[in-house]
This record gives sequence, structure tokens and C-alpha cells, in this order.
Amino acid sequence: MADLAAAYDPPGRLPLSALRRRQAASLAWTWLALLLLGTLALGTFLVALLASLKDDPLETPFRFVFPQVSPAAWAAAADLGAQAGGGPLWGGFGPGGEVLFQTTYAAPPGTRIVAPTVDVPRRVPGSAVAAALTMEFASDHAVVSEAGRESLTVRAPDGSGADWPATRFTWRIAYAPDAGGATPLVERLPLTAEAPRDQVLVPSSLPVTRMERRGRVASWDNAAPGALGLMLNNYRRLVNETVDIATGERLFGRWLLNSAAVALGRVALIMAFATLAGYALARLRFRGREVVFALVILSLTIPAQVTFISNYLVMRDLTLLNTPWAVILVYHVSFPTAVLLTKQFFEGFPREIEEAAIVDGASRLRVLWSVVLPNSRPALMANAILAFQAAWNDFFWPFVLITSPPSSRTVQVGLMGLRVQSGQGEGDWGSCWRGPSCPSSRSCSCSSSSSATSWTARRRRP
Repeated sequence: MADLAAAYDPPGRLPLSALRRRQAASLAWTWLALLLLGTLALGTFLVALLASLKDDPLETPFRFVFPQVSPAAWAAAADLGAQAGGGPLWGGFGPGGEVLFQTTYAAPPGTRIVAPTVDVPRRVPGSAVAAALTMEFASDHAVVSEAGRESLTVRAPDGSGADWPATRFTWRIAYAPDAGGATPLVERLPLTAEAPRDQVLVPSSLPVTRMERRGRVASWDNAAPGALGLMLNNYRRLVNETVDIATGERLFGRWLLNSAAVALGRVALIMAFATLAGYALARLRFRGREVVFALVILSLTIPAQVTFISNYLVMRDLTLLNTPWAVILVYHVSFPTAVLLTKQFFEGFPREIEEAAIVDGASRLRVLWSVVLPNSRPALMANAILAFQAAWNDFFWPFVLITSPPSSRTVQVGLMGLRVQSGQGEGDWGSCWRGPSCPSSRSCSCSSSSSATSWTARRRRP
């Protein structure tokens, strides 16, 4: 027995426990490699997600550390939102609010530090729709006063390593009713601080949104944003500013439903027609089959823009313009990729299984429905995924075939309209309302307190 065991278990063979450890290590390394590959593949989506949180999504060079992803900025935003009376989550400036906002300015030794001019400007959001819907301004209720100052020493911001004198100014922004006694909750509390050119702003209560007028004016789009208001401000704008002016309906949810309906409709029709066409080309023998398949392959080289006019005229004659059916049906004049994929898969399916079903009395449609399709799930799922992705991301046909009303657009076309309204990607705040003293040929900036509004016109630099 010992000789027989030795014959089946030679001395050089690893024990079973060692083999299992090797298998576990191989699986672990394989899993890590796949995880790394997935992380690299999702890198572009991560960058896009981070860019969507920024005040300037198109900034160059791209930064991975900015206030919207900083826990310290979240805590400061929540505290300021609670002080302003709007709550720590979404912030806002409301009755009973009293914000203590600090700005610290440093200057080279021997330079006298003077208090900046802090103001709550009268600003409207950047998009045309938001500007039309904005009825309340924080400047109508804010009273700004200095609450204190403190001298200190900071490290020189120029990187020299020297110590510079600095002064921390504390500003009290109190909420006061307007002339009519109204006390609404205002979503945003913009703030500006103008200081001499030789003074440098060092960290304040909330990171500055941008520096204006060649670094003289520090501007905050919202000095009381709340934690979620700071992080998700762009998404809040997306929901609040996609509104139909005529009806007051919020459009973003409707756009998502329209895109889902178009995508699902395309998937259903493509799955039905591509499956029938692919099975016919793979299994049925009829005159001209090779010619039909050659035409399917040839149609892969024809872009949709070549048939744009004829397809548009057909949809117009069918009175389908400005309906989801136009976008769903127009795509089916060119779905050769789905036909090619199903044909190639059906050609690899064993004929013997189909012949056995036919011998039992099943028709061709019965064979396709009961035998072939249940075993073709990989090809069907691939077709469904590709069709849904192409339909969801489609911009050209929805843009051409659906023009009105605004609630009938898909989400891609709707977002493009929001970008155009915002001045080709400007920030949260756009130009001020143009009053009689601010001609259209000039670029205007406005500044107001609770008691007065001053308009300043400056010529646009070439």
C-alpha cells in the first residue's frame, strides 16, 4: 500500500494545502489586475464628475483639490449656512440670519493694512431663465458692518519664507426686512471685498470663488452656501434653472423621461427588426440574400447626415415632427450593426437543434422564439446595450426633429440650451441688469448695499 501511495503521490509534488494557497494567490492577483483595469477605465468618468462640481468646470490646468471636495470647506459652509438662517445643508439668507464672515489680508513689512470695502452686490444668476425667475436679492436685506479686527503674523504668500504682518477682519452681515416689511429666504448671499493692490487675501472663512479687477476684488458667489449647497451647487442650478418660462414647469425631470422613452423605444424596435433580419440572413435561403447582406454592410459607410434631408422630409410628411416617434423611427433606417451582430451569432448556433425542432413540427417562427432566442441572450444583451447607449447619447436627431415645446426635448438637447443661455459656459453670475446708465456697449458690474445700489460702467478691453 505504501508503494502504491508513493506511485500516486511522487516526492516532488506540492501538498494540497500549498496548491490551494497558489490558487488563492492567483485569483487575488487576477482580481487586483481587473480592479486596476476598471479603475483606469473609469478615470475619465471620475474627472468628469469632479469637473461637474467646480465653479469653473473648464479650468486649466485641472485641479483635483478644490473647495467642493474639501471637508474643511464643507464644515465652514455648513456653519455659515446655519448662521445665515438657511440651514447647514443647503444654506441661504433668511430672517434672523447674522453671518460673521472673516477676511484676512497680509502685506509686506512697512505697508499699512487698511480695511477692505465689503459689500453684498446685486447680482442675477448667469442663465437667462434664472435671471427672469430671480425676484429676491440678498442685497435688499443685507446690512454689512465691521465686527472687529485682529493683528497677526502669517507666512509670506510669495514663498520667500518671511513673516508678513496681517489683519483679520470680521464682518457682520445681518438680515433686515425690505422697505415693505417682507422677509423672504434668499437662496444666495454674494459677497465682494475690495482692497488695495498691495494687500494679499489669505485664507478666509470660505475659499474665494474668484479674484476680479486684477486681484483687487475678492468675490464669493455665495457666502452662506451650506455643505450640500457648496458641493452640489451646479446640480441645484441645473434643476432650478431648467424652467419653462411660459408655464413655470420644471423641465429637467421631463427631459430625462423623454430620453428614457426614446432610448427604450429604439431598443425595442431594433431588437425586433435586427433579430428577424439577422435570422433570415443566417438561416433562410432565398434569391438575392447575398445582395441584401452586401447592402447591409454598405450602409455602414453612409453617415446619417447624408440622408438627413430625405429623412426629415419623410417625418414631416408623416406629421411626426416634435414627437418622440420621429426620433425613434428615424434611427431604424440604419441599424446594420445590430443586424450584422445577430446574423453572425445565429450562424454559429448549431443547426441540429433547429432541425430537431422542425422534425417535431415547429415552424420557423416557433423555432426562433422557443429555441434560438433563449440561447441567444449574450447577443441580444450586447445589442440592447449598444442600442440604448447610442439612443441615450444621440444629439443630432433630437436636435433636428424636436424643436418645440421645450418640455418635449431630450436631456442632451435641453442641457445644450442651458449652456447657451449661460453665455457659453460662464460662471454662476452673469452680467448685471442693464439700467439706463449702463449702455449695452459696455460691460457693467454692480454693487449695492441694503440702502443704495451703485452702477459702475467700465469699457471692455479689446
